[in-house]
Amino acid sequence: MSATTRTNEVRAAATLVTGPRTLVLRAPGTNCDRETALALEIAGAAPERVHVERLFGDASLLENSAMLVLPGGFSFGDHLGAGALWAHHLEPMRERLERFVDSGRPVVGICNGFQVLMKLGLLQGGGLGHNASGRFECRWVWLERPANNASPLLAGIERAAYPVANGEGRFVAESPEVLERLRADGQIGLVYAGDYGPVMDYPANPNGSDGAVAALTNRAGNVLGIMPHPERCVLPGQAPAGRPDGAGLAIFRNAVAMAGG
Repeated sequence: MSATTRTNEVRAAATLVTGPRTLVLRAPGTNCDRETALALEIAGAAPERVHVERLFGDASLLENSAMLVLPGGFSFGDHLGAGALWAHHLEPMRERLERFVDSGRPVVGICNGFQVLMKLGLLQGGGLGHNASGRFECRWVWLERPANNASPLLAGIERAAYPVANGEGRFVAESPEVLERLRADGQIGLVYAGDYGPVMDYPANPNGSDGAVAALTNRAGNVLGIMPHPERCVLPGQAPAGRPDGAGLAIFRNAVAMAGG
């Protein structure tokens, strides 16, 4: 069976999904919402791509959803910093978003979405700054999950490869002590890795992140911010030679299971 045939079959099956209702939030400049919605459909969710302005006019959109996903892109052109204006735009909804998180429902922020979660304070411990290389990094990277991370969103993932595509993906911890606390509390979700384990240095650590951090979770484990793009590795033929096909689907399947699917 060819990769094209398999992809078409997957798409056809996805249209029949009636799983947990999932908001895929988007803003001007978001450009990964379609791939993210497709990944969620394949995983068994019922995603709806919703412009951020609709949330202010219809509170039920968030309250009646089982999952929230903030996809990647360049929201509001990344003016004033990546994710800064999107986070500022969502600031009036902070309490509603915090209640959503406190309810235990899953929240996933990918790349630009991760930057927004950090700026809103839904994930804490530092910030995401310009890559240490001083340039946009766009390539495949290896990732590993620290053994003490117990988030259901990363269940079953030990080692995976996803593409990274960002200019401001460098995790900078508030202090060495905070970084150590994140490690000890199991809030570091994924770290950049080489052939034999975590790698602190460029190029395996593409952004120069402190502690090689590629993803964070909150203490409850229902909020995940991840800099690489799992939604770009869910179909046959998407991964290059030497990387497993479909590895990104695990995160979306875990999220659907957590949302009651």
